[in-house]
Parts: sequence; C-alpha cells; structure tokens
Amino acid sequence: MPQIIPIKDLKNTSEISELCHNTTEPIYITKNGYGDMVIMSMETYENVASKLKMYQTLLESEQQIKNGEVLEATEALKALKEKYDL
Repeated sequence: MPQIIPIKDLKNTSEISELCHNTTEPIYITKNGYGDMVIMSMETYENVASKLKMYQTLLESEQQIKNGEVLEATEALKALKEKYDL
C-alpha cells in the first residue's frame, strides 16, 4: 500500500528519512490534496533504477531481434571467446 503524506510533513526531516528507509516503496507527497512529488531512500532508488535499466536493455534486445540483428549461437560464442580471451 503506498504511503501518502502532505507536503507540510516534510518539516520533520528525521521522521521522513526514517519513513523512507523503513519501506521499499516510494512515498507520495501531496500539496493541497493533489499529488506533487515522490521521495524514496537511495537504496530504493538504486533498485528501481537498476530494474529500469534492465527493462530498457530487454526492449532494445527485442527490437534488435525484430530487425534481424542477430548472430548464430556459434558466431556469438566465438565473438565472446575472442573478446574475453577464453
């Protein structure tokens, strides 16, 4: 369940920091009853960012497959062995 707090609660920085570190989800900040910002701990941000990077890589890979930009398995393995001197 997402946590939602009003912007005036940001005055309590220690409590907000603790709240961010005790959850693995973003915390939504409202202003005048409407969504305004999202805050999260650095650990949560890095986790989200790494997942987004992985999803982007998967999308690029799918596009390469659709475009026919693929190698035979033997060619790919040969290229990897040469690249990493195996």
